[in-house]
Amino acid sequence: MVSPLDQVVISKTATMKQLSLPPEMSQAGEGKPIKDPILRRPRRTNPMIWCGAIVCLIFSFLLILFGIATLVIFVGIKPRTPVFDAPMASLTVIYLGSPGYFNGDFTFVGNFSNPNKKIDVRFEYAEIELYFSNSLIATQALGPFTERAGETRSVSVHMISSLVYLAPTLARELQKQVERNRIVYTIRGTFRVRASLGMIHFSYWLHGRCQLEMTSPPTGVLITRSCRTKR
Repeated sequence: MVSPLDQVVISKTATMKQLSLPPEMSQAGEGKPIKDPILRRPRRTNPMIWCGAIVCLIFSFLLILFGIATLVIFVGIKPRTPVFDAPMASLTVIYLGSPGYFNGDFTFVGNFSNPNKKIDVRFEYAEIELYFSNSLIATQALGPFTERAGETRSVSVHMISSLVYLAPTLARELQKQVERNRIVYTIRGTFRVRASLGMIHFSYWLHGRCQLEMTSPPTGVLITRSCRTKR
């Protein structure tokens, strides 16, 4: 059937395309302005997130304050490291058995000084080792003790060596030193120190080392010494 000339025939495909277009595009095609999209109301933040953020902020603030306070205290007080020394010593026995087993009896006085004026220190762990030319010949542990600010404590340490093996070269060197009446021992101390200033506490490891030169036993006495303490 032929359509009249004054009628426009719209195909089914064109009609479906027209229906599928968004309202904004269809209005734009008709020369009408495009309307702004509708803004949705923002969602509310979960209260747990707010609580976590506040806690983190408070923690960061306290951490900064603690760091500043610690820095001010350290700059103002200037904490110093305790000092280990061995001002007195005696050597009564050195005996080399066969084949190269060493026996000895050695005693020294260890001085532990706290040079701080406002900080107390506690030696929570203390171990003393005795060496002859880097060879361990005796060891001794000390009980915990506390030193007030500016205090010095003297401890007598008795170290006995029993059937300690020495390499042949070391045994010969020790025998030569006994004959020369000049015997060199080394004391190594390892300490766990806890410093206290009011409510502030901090711990660190301390290492002391002394090199002693003694006369021969049975009346061996200290001739010279060199001590140093470091963290």
